[in-house]
Amino acid sequence: MPESTSPLFTDLKPVSLPLTKETILSLHAGDLVGLNGYLYTGRDQTHRRFEELLDAGESLPVDLAGQLLYYVGPSPAQPGQVIGAAGPTTSYRMDKYTPRLMDLGLTATMGKGMRGKEVREAISRHQGLYLVAFGGAGAYLSKCIIQAEVVAFADAGPEALFRFKVENFPAVVINDAHGNDYYEMVKNKQA
Repeated sequence: MPESTSPLFTDLKPVSLPLTKETILSLHAGDLVGLNGYLYTGRDQTHRRFEELLDAGESLPVDLAGQLLYYVGPSPAQPGQVIGAAGPTTSYRMDKYTPRLMDLGLTATMGKGMRGKEVREAISRHQGLYLVAFGGAGAYLSKCIIQAEVVAFADAGPEALFRFKVENFPAVVINDAHGNDYYEMVKNKQA
């Protein structure tokens, strides 16, 4: 588990991946969590290719049912590293794809920034989650990734579909399964 000198990351609520419905329902907007287990990654290119496959009636290269998809394009690993910097990318760029993927069973997404209305509605409808990873902390976050492998779309480079094993990966629950939005709560001084 990565050591942290920052008080921000000393009291994370441990969350195992893949997520169970019980875990999802136990989490609330504003919870600071430490993710442990396996997740998939994908940015714009991965999402476009997912859409092309689905439009052609083909299967996706992985089963996303019950999974968390992290919006990241990691930099190459330096010698002795599992992966390079792995900070989040802006989530709204994937908004047009997310409801369809949630209809197929995707449980949670993680990136940075707010989500659009249709995504928030899909999260609520499917009792899923949206988490935010800390932007500007890509080097720190890479230390929380203990295993990384490309599972599809290798020609897309950093936008390939990766499978990461993470340990105590810090994130904040923004949209929970109960219809709450942490950004709105803060804006309305409810948090």
